[in-house]
Amino acid sequence: MKYLYLLLDIGSLSIPLLFNFHPKLKFYKYWKSLLIGIIISTLIFIPWDIFFTLNEIWGFNSDYYLGIKILSLPIEEWLFFVCIPYACVFTHYSLLFYFPNLTLSERISKTTSHILLISFFLLSVFNYNKWYTLVNFALAFFILALVINKTPKLLKTYFLTFLVMLIPFFIVNGILTGSFIKDEVVWYNNLENLNIRFFTIPIEDIAYAFTLILLNLFIMKHLEIKKK
Repeated sequence: MKYLYLLLDIGSLSIPLLFNFHPKLKFYKYWKSLLIGIIISTLIFIPWDIFFTLNEIWGFNSDYYLGIKILSLPIEEWLFFVCIPYACVFTHYSLLFYFPNLTLSERISKTTSHILLISFFLLSVFNYNKWYTLVNFALAFFILALVINKTPKLLKTYFLTFLVMLIPFFIVNGILTGSFIKDEVVWYNNLENLNIRFFTIPIEDIAYAFTLILLNLFIMKHLEIKKK
């Protein structure tokens, strides 16, 4: 099914687009800062994607994408960095709008932050010979440390909203990695990762999603603070 990856991208974006102009939510107000976040995060993640693809650390099944490539990546992979951050940031802001008390205490947020920070650091150090594991957890360590230092209050809500985001994440990423379909859309060289999976999803992909969305939210938050 050549359109599968494209359909996953469009499907992820469809609901946020439908409710963009909700008279109460007014998510369109965040378009400018989100666009900047998407551009910056894409400049970080796309070179990594290209490197991994060219070195067969991962790859894409031609049965599930249109065949149009830019710098060795399917056009659907480029769209991924627009559709998924958009959908997830929309989810974050929507949850906080409808559940304004959805927040962790400062003590729990700090404890969780430092546990994750140590975990990301150790996973990077002890798996320096596995490219996907190393880059994923090293970047997660750096971005989390940056947020802790600059906008720690963001984590009080993000840790909770990210748990909600994991529900559609496991569906979409599950399909991409081979759940519910004959072969995977994205394949992985298990010599370059921990080979630990939730269903068909490499554990590194969870850190990947965590970092990608947190980076976009951090940039947006920074721009909002600067504007005020």
